[in-house]
Amino acid sequence: MDPHELSAKTCVPCRGGVPPLPEEKAREYAAATPGWTLAENGTRLFRRFEFADFKAAMEFVNRVADLAEEEGHHPDICIHWNKVELTLWTHKIGGLHENDFILAAKIDRLLESPPVPSDVAG
Repeated sequence: MDPHELSAKTCVPCRGGVPPLPEEKAREYAAATPGWTLAENGTRLFRRFEFADFKAAMEFVNRVADLAEEEGHHPDICIHWNKVELTLWTHKIGGLHENDFILAAKIDRLLESPPVPSDVAG
């Protein structure tokens, strides 16, 4: 699977009742999200981002938050001055779902485009 193929998809609401991806399938998806690491026996997707300073890290976090709201799928976020750690997993199923990889690919795309200045944003 291609990262751009994943980022072109939209997260679909997961109401639970579906099994999490088996670790083998999660590894296939992970190959399309370079930079992200499978963690906790293939039940979490993790990535650490590093920025020039706290302000740049927070600008990224805000963009991730906006994206997460658009997709209806939210990462766990940990901020350390110029570092941001994101952990993705689908809480309702206790593991990974395709949505986690879609969001990871879309987050990566955020890094490819500069943020819109706040005085221009709607």
